[in-house]
Amino acid sequence: MPQPLSSKESSLFRTVVRNYEDKQYKKGLKAADQILKKNPKHGDTLAMKALIINSQGKSDEAFALAKVALQCDFKSHVCWHVYGLLYRAAKNFEEAIKAYKFALKLEPDSQQIQRDLALLQIQMRDYQGHILSRRAMLGARSTIRQNWTALAVALHLNGELAEAEKVLNTYEGTLKNPPSKTDFEASESIMYKNSLIAEQGDIKRALEHLESDGKYNLDKLAVLELKAKYLFELGRKEEAVKLFTMNMPRNNPRCDAARRLPLDFLEGEEFREVADKYIRRMLDKGVPSTFANLKHLYANASKKEILPSVVQQYIESGKSGENPEPKRNGDTSKGNSSAYYFLAQHYNYYLSRDLDKALEYIEKAIELEPQSVDFHMTKARIFKHKGDTQKASEIMEQARSLDTRDRHINTKAAKYQLRNDENEKALKTMGMFTRADTVGGPLADLHDMQCVWFLTEDGESHARQNNIGLALKRFTAVYNIFDVWYEDQFDFHSFYLRKGQIRAYVDMLKWEDKIREHPFYSRAALSAVKVYLALHDKPVSNGVNGSAEETQEDALERKKAAKKARKEAERLEKEALAKKNEPNKTGEGSGW
Repeated sequence: MPQPLSSKESSLFRTVVRNYEDKQYKKGLKAADQILKKNPKHGDTLAMKALIINSQGKSDEAFALAKVALQCDFKSHVCWHVYGLLYRAAKNFEEAIKAYKFALKLEPDSQQIQRDLALLQIQMRDYQGHILSRRAMLGARSTIRQNWTALAVALHLNGELAEAEKVLNTYEGTLKNPPSKTDFEASESIMYKNSLIAEQGDIKRALEHLESDGKYNLDKLAVLELKAKYLFELGRKEEAVKLFTMNMPRNNPRCDAARRLPLDFLEGEEFREVADKYIRRMLDKGVPSTFANLKHLYANASKKEILPSVVQQYIESGKSGENPEPKRNGDTSKGNSSAYYFLAQHYNYYLSRDLDKALEYIEKAIELEPQSVDFHMTKARIFKHKGDTQKASEIMEQARSLDTRDRHINTKAAKYQLRNDENEKALKTMGMFTRADTVGGPLADLHDMQCVWFLTEDGESHARQNNIGLALKRFTAVYNIFDVWYEDQFDFHSFYLRKGQIRAYVDMLKWEDKIREHPFYSRAALSAVKVYLALHDKPVSNGVNGSAEETQEDALERKKAAKKARKEAERLEKEALAKKNEPNKTGEGSGW
């Protein structure tokens, strides 16, 4: 049985809880020690002290004290809740869930414990358990809209779409007065319900719901887009066209997509005519992205032949002065250089590659515009495709020097330097756009910014150079970044309910479930696997059992490098542990 506290000590205990929630840890410990002087075996106070100690980064000491608290008062829901919070802070969610469930058996009416349990269940994708928790919370407080929404989302995630819609309908039936037209939560709830109807495949009913309930919805753009989409899916294409046309003025008046899209479906002479008009306009203006806008058409063999012929015709008409449309600014060099640039990209593209021709055309373009960053970048790409990484790196660096304030070209230069295994030079290049005051220099800032592309490229470069320790260190950093991205969703399990962002939350969960399909994660993981396989096939010499080909001096160097890598890994592990134990990183308060 727990030791009863006097009124003075009960007041002190409430102070301990308040100090913990306000992050006044020293005051909280002082108050807890005052209680424990007279009641050394008071479980709840010991548990709160453990929670405060854990917030100061002393997790081992906190767990030991929490176990003592449980020994003193095994049937205290506070002790079990704290035990769960400690496991949650240590990212051991399975054990945290067990502790929460035990605490809930002792105190079934605790909304705080129920909420903490529900958050962990959705984090672990325990949909069935999450539904049970949300039903219990709704049963306890059925007047709160958030509880209805949370249950609907739980059912939706478990694939019970009709049940989720039914929950929303039931809540709407409990309302005595209709919500205000400016009520954001109500507006979002309508759109979410509409998405549930559409997801069930009942497009006709989804359209009817949108026309009735979504008439005055705050998200007018989504209403128009969905309505047009539903009409199109129902075969009512003329009505869909009208709505899509209504949406067009919402875009930038200079939007290029409306001019380009006909090229996706036109064929033959119709395609050539529209392509000629489109390309002439773009080349006259000197738009660098002209080829990028059209390269998806190269999947069609006839279009792949037509596009470069149109550009060649443009160049010839410029030479002979027969261009049917006069230049708006009278500048013919811009059009010609853009045309040569297009052809260089055409012959550099993998579906139409001829690198010698590509180099010939890009040289002509650079001759007309020697200060163009884009032209030099493409020249560097051509040499990359030739396999000359050194020349490619030099030209990309030259392109960077033409515009030192452009982060994009700076990033490209660093990437090409890494491809040429110039790691220090690449880091120095990236350092031009990192914070100068960061402890640890540019590399530390790139870690802080979670710059996965650089870490992946740097790791692959070190792997090529057989710097195994550094390569694995970079790949591990990428792995840890994706872990952080996955863990970051935890805070949004409660945030979306407070802010009413239901659709965005569901989209986020779907994204998180596929996070490790990200190209950079795959690259880093596969590269790490290759390194580990190489290590298995040919273990790194430790200076004792070295290979016959290796000198004693080489073996000593390898041993030093391995020792240095091991120390660095230990340091990073300690830093990661310290970050995990940061005070109240994911805490929401004790609620007692």
